[in-house]
Amino acid sequence: MRLLHPSDILPSELTPESVYRERRRFLGTALAAGGALLLPSALQAAPRRFDSLPRSPLSTSEPLNSYKDITTYNNFYELGTGKDDPARNAALLKTEPWSVTIDGEVERPGTYTLEDLLKPHVLEERIYRLRCVEAWSMVIPWVGFPLGDLLQRFQPTSRAKYVAFTTLHDPERLPGQQRRVLDWPYVEGLRMDEAMHPLAILAVGLYGEVLPNQNGAPLRLVVPWKYGFKSIKSIVRIQLTEQMPPTAWNKQAPQEYGFYANVNPTVDHPRWSQKRERRLGELRKRETLPFNGYADQVAQLYSGMDLTKWY
Repeated sequence: MRLLHPSDILPSELTPESVYRERRRFLGTALAAGGALLLPSALQAAPRRFDSLPRSPLSTSEPLNSYKDITTYNNFYELGTGKDDPARNAALLKTEPWSVTIDGEVERPGTYTLEDLLKPHVLEERIYRLRCVEAWSMVIPWVGFPLGDLLQRFQPTSRAKYVAFTTLHDPERLPGQQRRVLDWPYVEGLRMDEAMHPLAILAVGLYGEVLPNQNGAPLRLVVPWKYGFKSIKSIVRIQLTEQMPPTAWNKQAPQEYGFYANVNPTVDHPRWSQKRERRLGELRKRETLPFNGYADQVAQLYSGMDLTKWY
């Protein structure tokens, strides 16, 4: 049940279903003066590009990786364990229709279409570094909005200490979920103060275009100071909890993948060093930066914590 004020009428209640579904197909957008997310008319060719995106001042000025790099070298085990598997199998992920359940320790739980979930939010371009445990990295121009803005809409209770995210579970379509590589569905989590930090975003696009399936369409998390496996893809549930949620990689190999997963060059993965990384497209490795270069913004979140224990 959708728990909103009765005067808040869904677009799906005003629009014929065929038009409504066509509008959502591409999530092409323009930003209105009032900041609402506007969908294109179904009578015109629905664009796959976002228009007039402001750039966040939180963006890095580092050179971008190419669109090809970003969309063909991926970790998305639901679509296969090889780096090129997600792009090859991307068409198997069906993102229409799509809904997200918001529940747990919130005053206003419900299940929402993607359109209604995004409607109040202003999208912007966020150029972030992405650092993976396997010691490779990219710089990606995401399109998204702050996760904290969305969470505040649903009024977290005083018991909300963590946020758990769940990926689509569809083993009939997703080949990776037909194997016991992980305990499906994929679940990740953040502490509430991490989730509310302005650097944590929900992304719906990259390079000014609608998010490709292999990159986690239609909605994914991006937490740039953590290793890439924390940035969960194809989200279908956001649950606020009082207890730390069990997460996919932490359950699979707790000695290798901690809950926090902050980028930390002084804490090696048991099977390789994290002191250096290779930016995709570069030959030479570079030094890994604490918190992936975002220490000035986020280090205070972990004041007093032993980051070799809470890795």
